[in-house]
This record gives sequence, C-alpha cells and structure tokens, in this order.
Amino acid sequence: MKRRLRIAGLLALPMAWLIGIYIFSLVMLLITAFWVTDPFTSKVTPGFTLRNFEQLITNPAYASTALRTLGIALAVTLLAVLISVPLGIFMAKVASPWLRAVLAVSITLPLWAGYLVKVLAMRITFTEQGFFNWVLAPFGIQGPGFTLATVILTLTYLWLPYMAVPVYTAIRQVPPNLFDASADLGAGSWRTIRTVVLPLIKPAIIAGSVFTFSLSLGDYLVAKFVGGDTQMIGSVIASNINLNPPLAAAFSIVPIAFVVIYLVSVQRTGALERM
Repeated sequence: MKRRLRIAGLLALPMAWLIGIYIFSLVMLLITAFWVTDPFTSKVTPGFTLRNFEQLITNPAYASTALRTLGIALAVTLLAVLISVPLGIFMAKVASPWLRAVLAVSITLPLWAGYLVKVLAMRITFTEQGFFNWVLAPFGIQGPGFTLATVILTLTYLWLPYMAVPVYTAIRQVPPNLFDASADLGAGSWRTIRTVVLPLIKPAIIAGSVFTFSLSLGDYLVAKFVGGDTQMIGSVIASNINLNPPLAAAFSIVPIAFVVIYLVSVQRTGALERM
C-alpha cells in the first residue's frame, strides 16, 4: 500500500500536467472546432456544426495551403536526412577529435540562440542586399529571395540539430568491424552506407524525422519573415485566431492529423519498436 502511495505521489504532478493541461487543451481545441462564429459580429457561439471542416475541404485556398505545408515538412525532413547521414559518418568515423568537437558545436549552435534571432538572421542573409546575393553577384546569379525555397532552407537550418544529433549518436554506436567487413567483401562506400549503415541507424532517422516533420508543420513565423507570399497552415490559423476561432481550431487539427498519419505509417514499418 505504501509503495502504491509513493508511486501515486511521484506521478501526481506529471499526470496533472498531462491530463489537466496537455490533454485538456487539445480536447478544448477539438470542441471549439465545432462551434459557430457570427459572420457580422465575430461572436463565437458554442454549438455543433461541420461548417468549419466543410470550408477546409471545399475552399481551394485552404486545401492548397495544407498540401503546401505538408510538402514543406516532407522536404525539410528529407533535406535534414541528406545532410545528417554523411555528416554523421564523417564526424563519427573520419574526423579528428578536435574537428569533431568543432562540428558538434556548429551543428548545435542554432539551439543556443532564440527562435526569432535565428529567423531574423536568415532573413538578413536572403535579403536583396544580403550575404547570399553578395556571394552570387560576381557570377551573375541572384539568390532565391523570400520564396518557398527560402522557407525550406530556413526550417532545415532551425530543425537540423534534432535530426543530426540522434543520427550521429547512432552512427557512433555502429561497430567499426562492420565497415571493415563490408570493405573486405568488396562493397564501396555508397553500398556500405546503403546496406550496413542505414538499416542500423533507421530508428534514429525516424526519431529525428518526427521532430523535423512535426515542428515544420506547426511553424508559421518562418513563412511570415522569409516566405514572401508563401502561406502555411500556421499562417491561416494566426490570421483567423481572432476573427474566426472555430475555423482556426478546425485548421489546427490538420497538422495533428498529418503527424498521427505519419506516426502510424512509421509504426507499420516496425521502426518505432527498435527506438
């Protein structure tokens, strides 16, 4: 009995936070999505209607925004993987200790600064008189400016550490003799990466992708500062949070649904069981 009381006391605060704050807020979000907003007074009335979800489906602008946001999140995740895997192999198996330390600091550097600081740094980089155009000017090339590509690059810059750190940690745990055995069997570098490294670090890639994918889906300040006319789900939610809260709540469920679908798809591959 005393043991149960100790466990209950230990879990009291975490469960109060989980149920009272986290789950309760999500339930209220779901409930609010079915409420009605008066089009003239913007007054929200509790009730039940599917009108908000109908707008998301029938309005082409909302549908295209959702698909665009999904594409951005997938592109950011893919780009983070393409950067993290070769970088992790180099750091874990090739780089000297001092260079490994320098790269580790460089990768985690974005985590040390505030979110807005990093976004503004990228905005300054991609302005018309920014560093990017200054470097490309001698070649007669102009940078992307504030476009969809800039949004993807900025989000990758923000969330790359969440992919690079677990991938690097997983690669460090790969026994060196596996690389030697693969080389002895005549496998080249790319084949070794494909057949030996990637299967072993797949759980780490999945873990990192959950962060890069979900964080990219929920972002909107990046699109606001460096995206130009690019609209993401968060942009629509922010613009409707005061004018039409039920519609904003309904649209907020879309990225949650995307993440749930992604997790279910990953679960079916069995990768989560090895995490």
